[in-house]
Amino acid sequence: MLDTIYQSIIAGNAPKAVEGVQQALEAGHPPGEILNRAMIAAMAEVGRRFEAQECFVPEMLIAARAMQEGLKVLRPHLVAADIKPVGKAVLGTVKGDLHDIGKNLVGMMLEGTGLEVLDLGVDVSPEQFVEAVQEHRPRFVGMSALLTTTMPGIRATIEALEEAGLRDQVTVMVGGAPVTQQFAEEVGADLYAPDASSAANRAKAALETA
Repeated sequence: MLDTIYQSIIAGNAPKAVEGVQQALEAGHPPGEILNRAMIAAMAEVGRRFEAQECFVPEMLIAARAMQEGLKVLRPHLVAADIKPVGKAVLGTVKGDLHDIGKNLVGMMLEGTGLEVLDLGVDVSPEQFVEAVQEHRPRFVGMSALLTTTMPGIRATIEALEEAGLRDQVTVMVGGAPVTQQFAEEVGADLYAPDASSAANRAKAALETA
């Protein structure tokens, strides 16, 4: 039954994944077991295949959507069982930038590692990032910029977090087409991820070394 969920997510079959989660719950499988052994394991395999170039962004996207649909069914049961996420991540595309496909995929992949994701959307100002950190106390702040003209928004947000005394409380992850490792280092980000799979892997590694 767990294998059915696992295979359905990898195949991007959302209805089958939802059905599998419902059946597993009815059969008495603990919610945490369904999450970890089937759903998170499936997204880890999708990420491995992506990095090995055995699948590509469209396949990763439909797999992540299947996982999310299954998670909608599972989430109330996780709450009832008092199974908490491994941490929180606040995501947003920086001010002036309206691109969101990459950010959305990063959010899905981070959920696939067990993180709770709070997506602020696009055109997010430094002040909005600061307010979200103050309210939700996340472990990660993820920022994307898809235009070279909006990249300064990443620096401005990091500076705003510093001014608010919050910078040391979060791990800042950045990405987007024009963003590079060198730029990430220059603006003082903690992690740079060139794609959604590496974002999930680096967040997971950061959690494990905390």
